[in-house]
Amino acid sequence: MAGRFEPKNPVQLAPPKDDPISVEELAKANGVEGAKCYVAIKGIVYDVTGNKAYQPGGSYHVFAGKDASAALGKTSTKPEDVSADWSGLSDKEKETLNDWVTFFSKRYNVVGKVEGATNFA
Repeated sequence: MAGRFEPKNPVQLAPPKDDPISVEELAKANGVEGAKCYVAIKGIVYDVTGNKAYQPGGSYHVFAGKDASAALGKTSTKPEDVSADWSGLSDKEKETLNDWVTFFSKRYNVVGKVEGATNFA
Protein backbone atom coordinates (compact mmCIF):
# COMPACT_ATOMS: atom_id res chain seq x y z
CA MET A 1 0.00 0.00 0.00
CA ALA A 2 2.83 2.43 0.85
CA GLY A 3 4.18 2.18 -2.71
CA ARG A 4 0.82 2.90 -4.31
CA PHE A 5 1.66 6.51 -5.13
CA GLU A 6 5.36 6.13 -5.74
CA PRO A 7 6.55 7.78 -8.98
CA LYS A 8 7.79 5.46 -11.76
CA ASN A 9 11.10 7.33 -11.81
CA PRO A 10 12.76 8.50 -8.59
CA VAL A 11 12.27 12.19 -7.85
CA GLN A 12 14.70 14.32 -5.83
CA LEU A 13 12.61 16.83 -3.92
CA ALA A 14 13.85 19.95 -2.18
CA PRO A 15 12.88 20.40 1.48
CA PRO A 16 9.32 21.76 1.62
CA LYS A 17 8.98 25.50 2.05
CA ASP A 18 6.25 27.27 3.95
CA ASP A 19 6.67 30.69 2.33
CA PRO A 20 3.38 32.61 2.16
CA ILE A 21 2.10 32.86 -1.42
CA SER A 22 -0.73 35.30 -2.03
CA VAL A 23 -3.72 34.27 -4.13
CA GLU A 24 -2.57 36.88 -6.67
CA GLU A 25 0.95 35.39 -6.84
CA LEU A 26 -0.55 31.91 -7.20
CA ALA A 27 -2.80 33.10 -10.04
CA LYS A 28 0.23 34.45 -11.93
CA ALA A 29 1.95 31.04 -11.66
CA ASN A 30 -0.21 29.59 -14.43
CA GLY A 31 2.49 28.58 -16.91
CA VAL A 32 1.46 31.21 -19.45
CA GLU A 33 4.33 32.75 -21.44
CA GLY A 34 6.97 30.76 -19.62
CA ALA A 35 5.77 31.64 -16.11
CA LYS A 36 6.19 29.19 -13.24
CA CYS A 37 3.30 26.79 -12.90
CA TYR A 38 1.88 26.11 -9.43
CA VAL A 39 -1.08 24.09 -8.20
CA ALA A 40 -2.32 24.31 -4.61
CA ILE A 41 -4.08 21.50 -2.79
CA LYS A 42 -5.50 22.08 0.67
CA GLY A 43 -3.54 25.35 0.81
CA ILE A 44 -0.16 23.74 0.04
CA VAL A 45 1.47 25.06 -3.13
CA TYR A 46 3.28 22.61 -5.44
CA ASP A 47 5.59 23.56 -8.31
CA VAL A 48 4.35 21.57 -11.34
CA THR A 49 6.29 23.69 -13.85
CA GLY A 50 8.06 20.69 -15.39
CA ASN A 51 4.86 18.79 -16.18
CA LYS A 52 3.39 19.67 -19.59
CA ALA A 53 -0.09 18.55 -18.51
CA TYR A 54 -0.35 21.70 -16.34
CA GLN A 55 0.99 24.06 -19.01
CA PRO A 56 -1.29 26.00 -21.38
CA GLY A 57 -3.02 23.50 -23.66
CA GLY A 58 -2.41 20.63 -21.21
CA SER A 59 -5.21 18.47 -19.87
CA TYR A 60 -4.72 19.79 -16.30
CA HIS A 61 -4.05 23.45 -17.11
CA VAL A 62 -7.43 24.26 -15.52
CA PHE A 63 -5.70 23.73 -12.13
CA ALA A 64 -2.68 25.95 -12.87
CA GLY A 65 -2.42 29.01 -10.63
CA LYS A 66 -5.29 27.88 -8.41
CA ASP A 67 -6.12 25.84 -5.34
CA ALA A 68 -7.78 22.87 -7.05
CA SER A 69 -8.80 20.97 -3.90
CA ALA A 70 -12.52 20.55 -4.64
CA ALA A 71 -11.99 19.53 -8.28
CA LEU A 72 -9.31 16.99 -7.36
CA GLY A 73 -11.55 15.48 -4.70
CA LYS A 74 -14.28 15.12 -7.33
CA THR A 75 -11.74 13.97 -9.97
CA SER A 76 -13.11 16.75 -12.16
CA THR A 77 -11.39 18.99 -14.68
CA LYS A 78 -14.43 21.28 -15.02
CA PRO A 79 -13.42 24.90 -14.37
CA GLU A 80 -16.49 25.42 -12.18
CA ASP A 81 -15.30 22.68 -9.81
CA VAL A 82 -11.85 24.25 -9.26
CA SER A 83 -12.11 25.72 -5.77
CA ALA A 84 -10.12 25.86 -2.56
CA ASP A 85 -13.30 25.07 -0.59
CA TRP A 86 -13.50 21.32 -0.28
CA SER A 87 -15.75 21.32 2.81
CA GLY A 88 -18.73 20.06 0.77
CA LEU A 89 -16.99 16.93 -0.47
CA SER A 90 -18.31 13.52 0.53
CA ASP A 91 -16.15 11.29 2.73
CA LYS A 92 -15.10 9.28 -0.34
CA GLU A 93 -14.18 12.49 -2.20
CA LYS A 94 -12.16 13.66 0.82
CA GLU A 95 -10.25 10.35 0.71
CA THR A 96 -9.59 10.95 -2.98
CA LEU A 97 -8.38 14.49 -2.19
CA ASN A 98 -5.99 13.12 0.45
CA ASP A 99 -4.72 10.60 -2.11
CA TRP A 100 -3.96 13.53 -4.45
CA VAL A 101 -2.02 15.26 -1.66
CA THR A 102 0.08 12.10 -1.25
CA PHE A 103 0.52 11.82 -5.03
CA PHE A 104 1.66 15.45 -5.43
CA SER A 105 3.91 15.37 -2.35
CA LYS A 106 5.90 12.49 -3.85
CA ARG A 107 6.43 14.25 -7.20
CA TYR A 108 6.50 18.02 -6.83
CA ASN A 109 8.37 20.48 -4.64
CA VAL A 110 6.33 22.33 -2.04
CA VAL A 111 7.09 26.00 -2.59
CA GLY A 112 4.80 27.52 0.01
CA LYS A 113 1.36 27.89 1.48
CA VAL A 114 -1.50 30.01 0.22
CA GLU A 115 -1.55 33.15 2.33
CA GLY A 116 -4.59 33.18 4.61
CA ALA A 117 -5.62 29.65 3.67
CA THR A 118 -7.67 27.81 6.27
CA ASN A 119 -8.33 24.63 4.27
CA PHE A 120 -5.34 22.53 5.42
CA ALA A 121 -7.11 19.89 7.52
